Amino acid sequence: MIEFWLNNKRVETSMPPGMGLLEFIRNHQSLKGSKLVCKEGECGACTVLVGGLQDGELRYRSMTSCIMPLANAHHKHIVTIEGLNMEALSPVQQAMVDTNGTQCGFCTPGFVVAMTGGLMRSGEVSLNHLTQSIDGNICRCTGYKSIERAAEALLAPLKTMPQDHGPRIPWLIQQGYIPAYFSRIKNQLAAFGPTDQPKTDDKHSPTIIGGGSDLMVQRPRQIESANLTPIFDQSQLKGIQWNGDFCEIGAATTITELAESSIIQSQIPDIQRFASYFASHQLRNMSTIGGNIANASPIGDSTMLFLGLDSEVILEKEREPRIVKLRDFFLGYKQMDKKEGELILKIRFPRLPKGAFFNFEKVSKRTYFDIASVNAACQIVLDDKHLIKVAHLSAGGVGPIPLYLTQTSHFLIGKELTFDTLKEALKIANEEASPISDTRGSAAYKRLLLRQLIIAHFVKMSPELVKPAQLLILAR
Repeated sequence: MIEFWLNNKRVETSMPPGMGLLEFIRNHQSLKGSKLVCKEGECGACTVLVGGLQDGELRYRSMTSCIMPLANAHHKHIVTIEGLNMEALSPVQQAMVDTNGTQCGFCTPGFVVAMTGGLMRSGEVSLNHLTQSIDGNICRCTGYKSIERAAEALLAPLKTMPQDHGPRIPWLIQQGYIPAYFSRIKNQLAAFGPTDQPKTDDKHSPTIIGGGSDLMVQRPRQIESANLTPIFDQSQLKGIQWNGDFCEIGAATTITELAESSIIQSQIPDIQRFASYFASHQLRNMSTIGGNIANASPIGDSTMLFLGLDSEVILEKEREPRIVKLRDFFLGYKQMDKKEGELILKIRFPRLPKGAFFNFEKVSKRTYFDIASVNAACQIVLDDKHLIKVAHLSAGGVGPIPLYLTQTSHFLIGKELTFDTLKEALKIANEEASPISDTRGSAAYKRLLLRQLIIAHFVKMSPELVKPAQLLILAR
């Protein structure tokens, strides 16, 4: 039995755990405000807020309900546009009216829900903060400027809003941004008990599902009828912590949680910028690290990042752990060194040495929220003599698997950081790559992109390394 709060109503259902939440909301609860458009999590018209208890505090994330498994609503508070409506328009709704932020209106509920979710996140609220909250919402009418003006119109009244999760919800209720029933939700969710999702009988080859951002797009009907083991809220698969000299990340940790982690930020100061290239705000709130790894995509953004960190995968079967280097985990296209019945438990990487340089680069048709044509990560550590003592390079989109550039990385060890070293490394990387021509570009184009991304790594690390005239030499 799946049980949760839907707006101000307690819901219990025995519908299939793999059913899309949007289908349940619209067809079984008759709440039509959340719109069905792309069914791929790309347009944001079906955005809902998902509230849950975290460290004793009630926190909300915006997610796309079209690809959210119903099982992931268990013991949560799901908020649709109907759950934000009050006798008068909320300030967010009124701002959309005043600035002509809506035209045909089909996408408007998603924008209102996502922007309200932006107000409920902790931290200073700025125009950038609010526009980021709606970065996964598409509008085909307005050109977005009127919606940006709506976000800007909200800023002045928000200056007195508390910064933390706890005090923020009472303030939002008092100021009329959200209905009064939100004040009861924390206690109502606590009454459910543990948030772990119920496990199904695992004797019949269950399908493991995390955030659903891939499986619910690729195989929605099969997932609906499958014997599921939902792991999105399994506590033993959550969290980021140090274990000796290794940073360990639970497989059910989301991209958002990764980017917000102070531990990860201490190792990769630019992680929030890197994560912004991966997917929209809503999808980052859903996509799990373990799911990205298990997807085995040759162009997986987070996979490339972890290859650059020289990571390992911790798998487990019947409480027997097994550790595999991530660079050895991918055996062929969509093939992994993962035995039947094994679960990806964690991914871990060694603590970066002091002074380590780490960078992630990506080229895609759109700068943000698009599948990469080629992506790449790089970790370089220099010794006291300016020689390279650690080198880890990865590249996606240039082979059938997420590629750790073994030969290139090995070549760099012990070399001085010079233009000639970079030039030779580019030749070796070109030999390691084996791209094919597809809809994201020709093989020749991808080889060119790989060279450019590796150059970008080194230029960011040492801007004086390559003079403008020398770029023409490297491009050949």
